[in-house]
Amino acid sequence: MVSDPSPAAADPYAVQRLSPEALERSLDETLERRPCTGAIWVFGYGSLMWNPGFAFVEKRLATVHGFHRQFRHWSRVNRGTPDKPGLVLTLEPGGSCRGIAFRLGKATLREALLTLWRREMALGSYRPVWLTCRADGESLCGLTFVVNRADRRSYTGPMPLEAMVPHLAGARGRYGSAAEYLFQTQSTLATFGVQDRHIEQLAARVRAALTR
Repeated sequence: MVSDPSPAAADPYAVQRLSPEALERSLDETLERRPCTGAIWVFGYGSLMWNPGFAFVEKRLATVHGFHRQFRHWSRVNRGTPDKPGLVLTLEPGGSCRGIAFRLGKATLREALLTLWRREMALGSYRPVWLTCRADGESLCGLTFVVNRADRRSYTGPMPLEAMVPHLAGARGRYGSAAEYLFQTQSTLATFGVQDRHIEQLAARVRAALTR
C-alpha cells in the first residue's frame, strides 16, 4: 500500500526535530548495539555514495546481502516539497545491494558519526542498521540508514514502477530534483562498474518523461 503523499497527511515539519541531546543518545544506543568488532564502515547506497559529507579514511566497493535498493522513501524537503513529494532510496529486505563502504578513522569517529546523525536522523524518518558488508572477500562491520517503515509519512510501501516516475521526474527540493538524485545514483554506480536493473529501468523512464 502506498502512503498518502498529500501535505495534509504528511507535513515534514509536523515531525518534531530531535534535539542535540536526543541525537547523542540515539548514537550512543546504536553504538551499544554494535554486533561486530573492528573498524566501523558506513555503507552508502544512495546519496552517501557521491556526497558522504563526513570524514573517512578509506572507501571500497562493497556488497550487502539480505537487502536491496528501492525508491520507497518520500522526500518532502531535500528532493521534493509537501505539495509535490519526491522519492529517494532506502534498503528493503531481500536480495543484495552493491554500494560504497566508507571506513571511519578512530580519531574522527565520534565527529563523523554525529555529522551522519544530524543528516539522517534529525526528523526520525530513518533508523540506523548494523549489517555486514563484503568487499574483496573480507567482512566489514557496516552501519547504514534505512527508512523507518513504521512512519507512514516517510515510507511509501510497495509502488509500481509507473507510479514512481512522476515523483522522480517532477519533484524538486532544497538539494535539487529527485531526477538528479536518480541520475547521480546511476552515474556513481556506473563509475564503479555496477549495474542495478531497478535504477536503470527507472532512469530510462524518467528521462523519457522529461523529454515529453
